[in-house]
Amino acid sequence: MIELAGAGLSSPPDEDGVSWIEHLRTADLSVGTYVIPAGGSDPQDPHAEDEIYVVRSGRAVLSGSDGQIEVGSGSVVFVAAGEQHRFEQVSEDLVLIVVFGPAEGSREIGG
Repeated sequence: MIELAGAGLSSPPDEDGVSWIEHLRTADLSVGTYVIPAGGSDPQDPHAEDEIYVVRSGRAVLSGSDGQIEVGSGSVVFVAAGEQHRFEQVSEDLVLIVVFGPAEGSREIGG
């Protein structure tokens, strides 16, 4: 058993203004914190792994191939592997706990 004490804490932002830090990686899953500042953009591309987003704080709209979902503190959203998605209209700093299954980057898109 491992407590993920750093979950929800971020690293310094990259050139896009977002930050990502991975807290746990096993063959079957990975967990990290993704932060997008208010007014920021989400540069991500689809992943080859399933994802669950848990919104720790902030507000935004998650746009995907199936439509849009308004998210805020406490929202939990599943995104299937390969699905195009992006956080937009980030009106408050968005802090997300992200769970990938299997671990992020462990599969090839379309594989």
